[in-house]
Amino acid sequence: MSGMGDLPGGAGDGGDAGDPGPRGRTFLVTGGNTGIGLSTAAELARRGGRVYIGCRSAAAGSAAVDAIKAASGSGDVWLLPLDLASLASVRSCAAAFLALDEPLHVLVNNAGLGGQRGLTADGFELHFGVNHLGHYALTLLLLDRLTASGPDARIVNVSSAAHYGAPGIDFDALRRRTASFTGQREYAVSKLCNVLFTQELARRQAGVSACALHPGVVASDIWRRVPRLVRPLIKARMLTTEQGAVTSLYCSTSPAVAADGGRYYDRCAVQEPNPVATPELAELLWQRSATWTGLG
Repeated sequence: MSGMGDLPGGAGDGGDAGDPGPRGRTFLVTGGNTGIGLSTAAELARRGGRVYIGCRSAAAGSAAVDAIKAASGSGDVWLLPLDLASLASVRSCAAAFLALDEPLHVLVNNAGLGGQRGLTADGFELHFGVNHLGHYALTLLLLDRLTASGPDARIVNVSSAAHYGAPGIDFDALRRRTASFTGQREYAVSKLCNVLFTQELARRQAGVSACALHPGVVASDIWRRVPRLVRPLIKARMLTTEQGAVTSLYCSTSPAVAADGGRYYDRCAVQEPNPVATPELAELLWQRSATWTGLG
C-alpha cells in the first residue's frame, strides 16, 4: 500500500485549483478491509482524508484499520460494521454513521462478491443483494447527509466490465437462489445494476454527483473461491489491487467527474456502458429496489 503518486485529472495531494482532493474530506468505503477497497481507503487516508471502512467482520475490519493507519501515517481511520447481505445491518451501519453528526463527502460503494451461490438474509439472489441492493439501501439512507455536505459530494459505484455480458434483468430471478453453477451470469446482472443505479441517481439527485466504474481485472479476494492450484494462473496477468484502485480514486476526487454525473468510467476515462442500460430499465430497477427496501 505504497503511495500511488498523482492520478490523472488532478487527483493528487494538492491538485489543481478547484480540485477538492481528499484532504479534510470524509469518505466511507464499503469493503475497505481488503482488495481494491483497502488500497482505496489507504490512499485516501495517506492524502489527508478522514476514512471510514464498512466491513462485515469485526476482526478483519479492525486489522484493516490498523494496517491503513500504519501505511498512511493517518489516525483518521475508523471501522463501521456492515453486512450488505442484511438490510438490517445496512440500516444499523447508516444509523451509526449518522449518529456521528459529521459530513460525508464521498461514499465509495466498493464491496462486492462474485462466483458464489445463495440468498441474502432478506431472500434476494446473493450477487444482486450484496452488489446492488445493499448499496442502494446504504446510499439512500445516507443521501441527505451527502447532499448537506457540500456541492461536490459524490457517490462512486464500483461496477465491472462484466456488466456488458448481461442481456438485461430478469426481476423474478432476483428473488431466487443463484441459478448458474459459477454465479457469473448473476454477477454480470448485479454489475449492470450498479450502472443503472448510477444513471438513475444522476437523474434524480441534483445535489450529489454519481459515477460508476470498471476497476480493471484485479487480483483481489473476489477470486478466493477459485481452486487454490488454479488461482495463481488466473491472477498472473491481472492488475494489483493498487492499480485497480486508481480509477476509484480518480472518481472519488477529480473535479472532472463531479461535472459529469451518471457516467461509466474505465481507466479514468468515460466509456459507453452496455446498450441495455436504458433510462427505462434504470427507472424500473429503482422502483423495484425502492419497494424491496422501503426506501426511495
